[in-house]
Amino acid sequence: MKHKRKFSWFRLLLVIIIAYFGYVSFNQQVHLNTIDREQEIASSRLSEAERIHNELVVEKDKLNQVNYIEKIAREDLGLVKPGELPYISSNKS
Repeated sequence: MKHKRKFSWFRLLLVIIIAYFGYVSFNQQVHLNTIDREQEIASSRLSEAERIHNELVVEKDKLNQVNYIEKIAREDLGLVKPGELPYISSNKS
């Protein structure tokens, strides 16, 4: 005696539902991975921006000090005080 299997709409529907949820889960995981990568990139850019900001704050504070302004004027701009002779080194590094 052979048993014929009947076509089962319930099984077909169950397979379609499982396939759909598998597809949706896979797409969500891909989307989450993309978001994680973008978040890592944004976080590293933020860290770099904070580092630069801190350096600029320190530089701004130094620019309020007379000694630092004089140092910059002498080294970078080549300025001298009245009565001083400029000294230019031939060994610039």
